[in-house]
Amino acid sequence: MLVLLGDSTAVGIGDLVPGGWRGFGPILSSAFEDNGYRNYAVSGARLADVRRTQLPQALRDRPSAAVVIAGVNDTLRSDFSVRQMHEDLDHICRELTDAGVSVVTVRFHDQGRVFKLPGRLRRVLKDRIDSYNRVIDVVVARHGVRCVDLHTLPGAYDLETWAVDRLHPSERGHRLLAHAFAAELRVLGHAVGEVSLECSGGRELTVWHHVAWLVVKGIPWLWRRGADLVPLLWSDAIPAEVPGPAGHAPAVRS
Repeated sequence: MLVLLGDSTAVGIGDLVPGGWRGFGPILSSAFEDNGYRNYAVSGARLADVRRTQLPQALRDRPSAAVVIAGVNDTLRSDFSVRQMHEDLDHICRELTDAGVSVVTVRFHDQGRVFKLPGRLRRVLKDRIDSYNRVIDVVVARHGVRCVDLHTLPGAYDLETWAVDRLHPSERGHRLLAHAFAAELRVLGHAVGEVSLECSGGRELTVWHHVAWLVVKGIPWLWRRGADLVPLLWSDAIPAEVPGPAGHAPAVRS
């Protein structure tokens, strides 16, 4: 069985089809020959939510493989903590791998290159993403988890890879994710068929969709998140040190 844990990307937001969101999960599961598929992801979830709620549910299914995508929502909050993110991600990956589950996760891209933000805010958020990516590197090395690097994924910064909000993958973006995850699962010994990159069934976006989203959804979203995002414009705090591969000495600082 294949399980998905994480936030709105794992939910499938950005790939709208008749009946709701699809995303990379169903696309990947259709090529995954080990029968069964469950998606426990929740839009807006943070790593702590995955650890406390989604992980126990997934483990009860006794899956053979899991895809974990979470952490971006943590980087957008005023209580951002590198150490807490490390503890949560390490716990999630340790529990899954100890149960014999093959795990694939992601390193994140520079979101400011896709979703245009004021310069100072973009730099702070990039620093946070970079810090979290170093956490991911440590946890991946410690537990033998496979990882897809979104920054180097072909087409990662192409406009057509992103949905109208530029925060979530489009159908093409979700297919690129499914294709990359399939390759990593094969490395882990799973029988996974080919994943087509040809778009089919998703909504086609136009320039009008992008403009309308910015006015109707984008600006209100930034306004609602102001309590968390605006203080970042004056933040010079250095993220906490990331534990080293053995979980002892500090490895890096931002």
